[in-house]
Amino acid sequence: MSPQAKIVLTAGALAVCLLRPAMAADLSPAYNDPPAFQWSGAYVGVHGGTAFTGMPNPFAGRNGFSGGVQAGYNQQMGPAVLGAEIEGSYLGGAEHNVQGGKIKEKWRGAAKAKAGVSFDQTLLFGTGGVAMTRFDKGDGVSSSDGWKVGYLVGAGIEQGFAGGLSAKVEYDYVRTPDVETTSALGRSKETIGSHELKAGINYRF
Repeated sequence: MSPQAKIVLTAGALAVCLLRPAMAADLSPAYNDPPAFQWSGAYVGVHGGTAFTGMPNPFAGRNGFSGGVQAGYNQQMGPAVLGAEIEGSYLGGAEHNVQGGKIKEKWRGAAKAKAGVSFDQTLLFGTGGVAMTRFDKGDGVSSSDGWKVGYLVGAGIEQGFAGGLSAKVEYDYVRTPDVETTSALGRSKETIGSHELKAGINYRF
């Protein structure tokens, strides 16, 4: 074998030896950090709790057990989360004192905007919007307005889990102006302030 051929073979062998580790590195699976938890997307859920009229005790005698459903959409931008939600609730007859007697809260629908900050799988949020509450007559009251529009503000915390599930605790305050009632003392209009404390489960998809 000529000296030139020996040089070529030697160079080729060295090249193969040098390329083999690089090729093995390219073929080995690359490690990537697991993706951060994401709150973006649509969700549906259920909630239950208590609607009450007096602070600070949500389980006072004039309360009613509440339950309902909700649906919404979140958009996450970095740690910030913005969203919108609609919900419907049965309020169980929480009572409010009015002139000449009492009225009861029976049903509520609400449309809310949400804004919060996420700490990975934990979301702290505030909410605000409009609420429509149905009032029924109670002791001493012969008639009430029925459905009335008010406003809602609230706050809560939500914890995300695997599989699209999350659990939340939320407090809402609803203020409904000019609720008209009729009793033995005549007609009157009052502003009704009510509270709701609830826990819920959401499924994100």
